[in-house]
Amino acid sequence: MSRSDPEWMSQIPKAAQAFLDGRRLDEVECIIPDTSGIARGKAMPATKFAKQSQFFLPNSIFFQTITGSWAEAAGAEGFTEPDMILKPDYSTATAAPWTADWTLQVIHDALTQAGEPVPMAPRNVLKRVMDAYRAKGWKPVIAPEMEFYLVARNIDPAKVIEPMMGRSGRPAAARQAYSMSAVDEYGPVIDDIYDFAEAQGFEIDGITQEGGAGQLEINLRHGHPVKLADEIFYFKRLIREAALRHNCFATFMAKPIEGEPGSAMHIHHSVESLETGENLFSDAVGGETELFHHFVGGMQKHLPSVIALLAPYVNSYRRYVKDHAAPINLEWGRDNRTTGLRVPISGPEARRVENRLAGMDCNPYLAIAASLACGYLGMVNRVEPTPEFSGDAYDAEENIPRGLFDAIDLFDDAIEMHDLLGREFARVYSIVKRTEYDEFLQVISPWEREHLLISV
Repeated sequence: MSRSDPEWMSQIPKAAQAFLDGRRLDEVECIIPDTSGIARGKAMPATKFAKQSQFFLPNSIFFQTITGSWAEAAGAEGFTEPDMILKPDYSTATAAPWTADWTLQVIHDALTQAGEPVPMAPRNVLKRVMDAYRAKGWKPVIAPEMEFYLVARNIDPAKVIEPMMGRSGRPAAARQAYSMSAVDEYGPVIDDIYDFAEAQGFEIDGITQEGGAGQLEINLRHGHPVKLADEIFYFKRLIREAALRHNCFATFMAKPIEGEPGSAMHIHHSVESLETGENLFSDAVGGETELFHHFVGGMQKHLPSVIALLAPYVNSYRRYVKDHAAPINLEWGRDNRTTGLRVPISGPEARRVENRLAGMDCNPYLAIAASLACGYLGMVNRVEPTPEFSGDAYDAEENIPRGLFDAIDLFDDAIEMHDLLGREFARVYSIVKRTEYDEFLQVISPWEREHLLISV
């Protein structure tokens, strides 16, 4: 960077500065995550970006469904689409290394014209939960795991999704969990993922082959929930771009391929003292604390009411199938991957709770906010968990919603959760999801045509 660079560039992360070292910035993408986690915003020349401290978008971006249509969620004022003020968070500036020119992406915060956080903005929902923890002297720490599939290019919605073609010229094979040979099959894509992540300043803790055909998992290091939600938001785009370079698609659908495992976004949680930095889930002699048990109890009590945020689409519920690597209940256990809530093996300083319910199709800001909110309510209200489950939790009773409509009903009744996430957010989210469900019901599936057309 040279002395002629604008002042704002001194505020961006070192990785972004290194990306531009000796180069002239051409373009800035001003983006904001919408309700579905899709990047909305504007791209502008860097010279124009340097001359303004904010820009505007209509608040209606939070009323859009995944299909691009509009939910009737504007409220009493009507669908007037007033502008929000979007202000850049320079700490989120990162490279867009797949572009033809030198481009940075910057996530923006959404404010009303009165300067208040826009309540429907997913990033603001997560910040609201973080504020609740901070008021108690608590600092939540998370570590996400991202599962996704690399699949053959598919531009025909009527065609089933198939695994990508590997380096050997054979389709990616299923049931090869943790196989290094399987990972090598799509090595060129993974190489680009690593290169893009390095250019963007993201640290990958590891990449493994999962049980599905062409299914991978990326683990990120633990850290601040908002920062890691930003990284997941960026990673989805990064991975898609890497796949496109090699004539395949990356999909984050919860259940893209029939008969294969679904893709999860497992979330590991711990809570530290703001004052001392100590893990509040462990006591002075390394044992489990009451806060730890209350966090688990809160998740058991409240997670059903936020499944609509962890599993936001009709496809999401295809993942919750017995014996298919996804939980079907809210049992908890130590080092037990059949439970919905798992306590991994660790020392006292790293004691944590893993929520295995969230699908990779979730909006990371909303899923992390909802998961942390459940634990928070458990700690505040001193909710006791059920006894630890031993054995195969698939043999236990199912107790999570089986479909989106039921999940939305549970969310609508969760008044205590609405107070924590924000009542206006809860109102808008429910309307958007019900609208999406109505849109889905207008589509006739191949199963219906095959089994009902001439049989009923």
